[in-house]
Amino acid sequence: MSAKMNILKELEKEMYLFNIGEHLESYRFLGSKQRTENGIEGWRFTVWAPHAKTVSVVGDFTEWKPVEMQKIGKTGGWSLFTEAAAQGDCYKYYIEDKNGKKKYKIDPYSFAYEVPPKDASVVFDMPEKKWKDGRWAANKKRKSIYQKPLNIYEVHFSSWKKHDDGSWYSFKDLAETLIPYVKEMGYTHIEFMPLMEHPLEASWGYQITGYFAVAARYGNLLELRDFVEEAHKEGVGVIMDWVPGHFCKNDYALANFDGTPTFEYADPNRAINNRWGTLNFDLGKAQVHSFLISNAIFWLQEFHFDGIRVDAVSNMLYLDYDEGPWTPNEDGGNDNRQGIEFLKKMNTKVFERQPDTYMIAEESTAWANVTKPIETGGLGFNYKWNMGWMNDTLRFFEMDPLFRKDNFNLITFSFMYAFNENFILPISHDEVVHGKQSLLAKMPGDRYKQFAGLRTLQAYMMAHPGKKLNFMGNEIGQFLEWRFYDQIEWGVLNNEFNPEFQHYIKTLNHLYKDSKALHEVDDANTGLEILDADNNLESVLSFIRTGEKPRDFLIVVCNFTPVERRNFRVGVPYEGHYEVLLNTEMKEFGGTWTENLPEMITSLEGMNRQPFSIEFTLPALGVLFIKPKRVFGVNK
Repeated sequence: MSAKMNILKELEKEMYLFNIGEHLESYRFLGSKQRTENGIEGWRFTVWAPHAKTVSVVGDFTEWKPVEMQKIGKTGGWSLFTEAAAQGDCYKYYIEDKNGKKKYKIDPYSFAYEVPPKDASVVFDMPEKKWKDGRWAANKKRKSIYQKPLNIYEVHFSSWKKHDDGSWYSFKDLAETLIPYVKEMGYTHIEFMPLMEHPLEASWGYQITGYFAVAARYGNLLELRDFVEEAHKEGVGVIMDWVPGHFCKNDYALANFDGTPTFEYADPNRAINNRWGTLNFDLGKAQVHSFLISNAIFWLQEFHFDGIRVDAVSNMLYLDYDEGPWTPNEDGGNDNRQGIEFLKKMNTKVFERQPDTYMIAEESTAWANVTKPIETGGLGFNYKWNMGWMNDTLRFFEMDPLFRKDNFNLITFSFMYAFNENFILPISHDEVVHGKQSLLAKMPGDRYKQFAGLRTLQAYMMAHPGKKLNFMGNEIGQFLEWRFYDQIEWGVLNNEFNPEFQHYIKTLNHLYKDSKALHEVDDANTGLEILDADNNLESVLSFIRTGEKPRDFLIVVCNFTPVERRNFRVGVPYEGHYEVLLNTEMKEFGGTWTENLPEMITSLEGMNRQPFSIEFTLPALGVLFIKPKRVFGVNK
């Protein structure tokens, strides 16, 4: 058998696994790959176009004249080897459909593309990397992710900070500025909104054309790998948003790739996503499984990302989630069984390879067991955004404090279901855009009360069970809502209250990381004891957070009105001395208190179902974190 035949046989084996949905590293053979074949150095181009009549490669190296590719048996694959191509050349596939109509298409597996509005694929392959993040990788295995602090700083690549001339930062620039900033501020992870190739900046990256490439306007894959490595060396994790439910419908990309619905559903009711102007992936198609699961593994395995936040999971779970007509499932229901099975398979395959990764569902409905194991009927994610908490909390804080007593359930109801899933509490980009105002602008009152409200909100969020996420700009009290075309309002740090608020967030973040009570037991009711959730008349909420060991506990008291409460008393579990760990109304944070509360000694007067109590002054529109200083009877 000739060497050429051997290569095609190898490709047939690869395509067989791809076609049954079990090729989990399909990026290793599809796309443009630098190879030596029969002693000749060149590039092999391989693409899946099962219903095409012919497929050709056109590019710089063919003078943009079609060079026909060879079928890979009956697999639906096409391939071509050429020594004429070189790294950096532009190319496309020229696909003739079964009716003789011809179109230029990008390579779905290309590792690079031109900068929009240009849209050609770019010949590009990645050399192996000798990673230098071994210490980070070893530390990840030492403790369960559920017991570790997770405080995410959500970032949009091109609008965090810009150069003076308005140009974007590169990955190298961000490595030199963003990573030290995040580390200093006390966040544990950076989460990037989608970095993959997308034509429209206004989509924020959520309408993807090139799943295996970084947006060319941002940089390239090698620079991204170096950024992640540098973050890990500095003790900062990196998570990336990922969009496996739907894709950009631009004609040059995945849409109707071989002249037929290839990556999308054949049924228009399931394929067309009216809400976002995109096309939904056919999640029942085995080849789409190979494409998407390979893509998840690509980012986690080849780039050492610490997790993936899966966007728009609800759109994959429900057939009627979109606006417009929909086709029911076999039993007339609205659950997308193909989507459900895909998500289970995806999580299973990812965790087989990356057991300590974060698989985070952005799921906005009451779908049960999103973060429960597949074998017990769950979807197999290990975290889910708590959108109910976010909506209720922001509604509550947007109210005039006078009315909060009548809506106190908005701030307490989440405790009823806090452990139904493994939750992340998100205040994301979606809450500070499209006329929703910045986080600061949501707060009622004058500028002082607005910042007091923000401090209270962030302290309540940090004390509430669940991991944390805040969008960039939230930490400086930005005045304007987020604009994707402009940088954060860094200039506000020259104003009154803003630098103090940034210092406060830094203090709060580090306190969260250092306090086991606030992060070790987020997924079980043993980490929380409510003291008083019924004091709606004074709008005061009090509870205890506890770590794995009983001695690691904090008492949290939140005052949601601008009325100081003197001689305020709460129950405590142990006799002894207590002191304030955090007072959100201290002058250094922008408040009015110049001296903190003195040490508190317990009284034998029990309350809140506790055998002892302490008395103190509760600041107006403020939060106290109180820790034991010297107590008796606690099991060490």
